[in-house]
Amino acid sequence: MPDGIGSDPRRRTSPARWRVLGHPQGILAYQVRCIVEHHGWSEPAAETTHKVMLGRSGVYRRRVNGRTAFSDATSVLLTRPGDEMAVAHPLGCGDSYTCLEIDPEVLAERSDAARWLHEAGWEGSSDGSLDLAHRLLVAEFRRGLDPFEMGERLHGFLDRLLGHVTGVRPGTDLDRAVGRRAATLAAHRQLADRAREVLAAADFSLTLDEVAREVGASPHHLSRVFQRVTGSSLTAYRNRLRVRAVLDTLAEADGPPLREVASEYGFADQAHLTRVVRDHVGHPPARLRALLAA
Repeated sequence: MPDGIGSDPRRRTSPARWRVLGHPQGILAYQVRCIVEHHGWSEPAAETTHKVMLGRSGVYRRRVNGRTAFSDATSVLLTRPGDEMAVAHPLGCGDSYTCLEIDPEVLAERSDAARWLHEAGWEGSSDGSLDLAHRLLVAEFRRGLDPFEMGERLHGFLDRLLGHVTGVRPGTDLDRAVGRRAATLAAHRQLADRAREVLAAADFSLTLDEVAREVGASPHHLSRVFQRVTGSSLTAYRNRLRVRAVLDTLAEADGPPLREVASEYGFADQAHLTRVVRDHVGHPPARLRALLAA
C-alpha cells in the first residue's frame, strides 16, 4: 500500500492522507488522517482484511453492517472481511487513526483464533496505558526500526490489544437496568453518544450544566446514563480526551511550552496538567515529549 493522498487505492473509501509505518510479514501498519469533503455518509465499502483501527484524534460516525455508532480518539474497532462500513463527519473535522491489517494466518496461530476469525467484529475503547503503548509504537516506527524488531514490536502490541478487548463490554449495567426495553436502551445510547459528540467538539471549557443543556437532559440524568452506557464518568471521559489531545501536541517537533498546553486544554495550571497526564499514562508531560518525538 503506497503513501499518498486520496481513497484507499485497493477500494473506494473516504479521501485521506495515508502513511505506511511498516509491513513485516503478516501485519500492515499505517496511519490515516481523513480529509472531509462533505459531512454526509460515504458509500459503504466492504472490508477485505481483518483490521484494527485505533483512534488518535477527531470524531466521526461509523455504520458497520447497518449499525451506527460514534467514534473518537478513545475508540477501537475490529472488523472482518466482508463487513461493510460507511463513515460520516457531522462536525466537519477530520479524524486520524492508526490501522493494523492482520493476515488470517497470524490470527490462526492464536489459542483464541476462532473468536477473531469467525465471530463478528468488536468495538470498544482504549485505556490510557494502551493508548500510550499505541503512540509509542508509532513514534518508534517513525524513528526507524529494522524488519525483525518491527515484527516483534507489532506482534507484541497485537497480543496486548487483543487481550485488552476481551474484558467486560461497556454498557452491561445499562442492559441490566433497562432489561428488554429496546427503545429505552437505544435512547440511552443515543444520549451518551450525543454527550461524547458535544465534549469532543468543545474546547474543554464547557461545564457539566452546559453539556447537559446541549443534549437536553438534566446533569444528574446525563451523568447516570453516561456511566451506565460507557462504564466511565463524564469527568473521566473528558480527561481521557484531554490527555489524548495533549499527547498529540507533545509529539509535535516544535510544540508550545507546557504552561501554554495546560491553558489550551482547560487545565488549571501546568501542575494540574502534569498530575492528570501522569495519572492516565504513568509519565509526566516532559518525559512524554521526549518519548513521542519522532
